[in-house]
Amino acid sequence: MKLIYEKSQEGRRASSLPASGLPVPELPEELRRERPPRLPEISEPELVRHFSSLATRTFGVDTGFYPLGSCTMKHNPRVNERVVNLPGFRDLHPLQEEEGAQGALEVMWRLQEILAEVAGLPAVSLQPAAGSQGELTGLMLMRAYFADRGEADARRKIVIPDTAHGTNPASVTMAG
Repeated sequence: MKLIYEKSQEGRRASSLPASGLPVPELPEELRRERPPRLPEISEPELVRHFSSLATRTFGVDTGFYPLGSCTMKHNPRVNERVVNLPGFRDLHPLQEEEGAQGALEVMWRLQEILAEVAGLPAVSLQPAAGSQGELTGLMLMRAYFADRGEADARRKIVIPDTAHGTNPASVTMAG
């Protein structure tokens, strides 16, 4: 597939914008470009075709099978996608005051309680969400479980496949 710059032909434009009629602010000299940015010159249909073609190359849960699994490619049913886009979740800020996040916190607390009941565990965690964080958390939980049973010294090895996540050796070491 050609790069968009390889498709570029001088003089083509994907759009033309009408004059806004707004005053142009003065830009300090040190922020001004010495020359215009190098942008591709391409027609609008060619631009749309290019990005549509790129989109078809993107892996998605609806378009293919990922055989090895991945810490970043969890299956999220479409209903979950819709729920997290509700304003009460979507618009939360990580530094928001607790008072403003009570609805989301309650939903998460209820989910933890349901998962604990279904799994028959005294508690569960909704974090960490993926990858090496989840891997380390799982190993630390295993270590605590075997220590509680008095088996920690007998349980010192972890078997992992050659195709395992690159963080496996570090996680095993950090978990002791």
